[in-house]
Amino acid sequence: MRRKIDWERQLGRRLKLRDLHVFFTVAERGSMAQAAAQLDVTAPTVSEVIADLEHALGVKLFDRSPRGVEPTVYATALLKRGKIAFDELKQGIRDIEFLADPTVGELRIMCDESIAAATLPLIIHRFTRDHPNAVLDVEPFDRFAYVTKLRDRMFDLGLTRRPQPDLENDPRGELKAEVLFEDELVVAAGKHTRWARRRKIDLAELADAPWILTTPGTWNYDVVAEAFRKRGLGVPRLSMKTLSVYLRTNLLATGEFITAFPRSVLNLHAERFSLRALPVDLPARPWPVMLLTLRNRTMSPIVERFVVCAREVAARSGKP
Repeated sequence: MRRKIDWERQLGRRLKLRDLHVFFTVAERGSMAQAAAQLDVTAPTVSEVIADLEHALGVKLFDRSPRGVEPTVYATALLKRGKIAFDELKQGIRDIEFLADPTVGELRIMCDESIAAATLPLIIHRFTRDHPNAVLDVEPFDRFAYVTKLRDRMFDLGLTRRPQPDLENDPRGELKAEVLFEDELVVAAGKHTRWARRRKIDLAELADAPWILTTPGTWNYDVVAEAFRKRGLGVPRLSMKTLSVYLRTNLLATGEFITAFPRSVLNLHAERFSLRALPVDLPARPWPVMLLTLRNRTMSPIVERFVVCAREVAARSGKP
């Protein structure tokens, strides 16, 4: 017969948030002693908390060994649900903090390199002007795990140039994708180069130029390769492959290199690095800058304010 846990008698009056915090730390560290060191308490204190939890639940939460501890199936179930509860509680605290003082809050953002090099700085400048005490945590966009990271609240939103989320990446349709604006790809070089003085350049003339492109399979590379193939030409000779916008802008400013940038990147960096868009025709393939959030999750006030700023900046971005 399945054992029923009496929430009110066994847990409701006894379980403390501190106990769950200790439990999560032990599971994360895989050791009572290491958890105690991280929490700045004694190892017997940690052991007592875990023992009390096991007694209240009537199940074993950890298997002990000389190497440490491992969560049992019961602990895994509690971890899964407990983290969600803790996360919602932290989100509630963040909401209260913002409502009490709308100038503070924390925002976690995943962002593609080319957006972080052009559009995101403009959004941040506008956002921090109104919210100077907000803390922004920006990390590279994880194209393999972005759905999971948004679902688990590791990040509040994503900024990406990826296509609309598909069934492979988002099988449960959890993501909401908003196109902020349509960017385009342009060929660029330094203003000091011989190419920058030309009024018209045939693509074939650039076949042997020292190109810097992103890796094959990326949008940047594929659009350029497609343009050459349509002219019956081979892919141009590459001097370097890199995703780094910073590296490409610096090399263009000091050498004879050629690259392809999103229009928004060139708009922001052209004057600073003495760059110029070359009069070269590329296939007309819009390159959307997209905002990704979870479809059925209410955004915190600070995230909502950031989204508003992103839309305002996007209305003026990607234009020649």
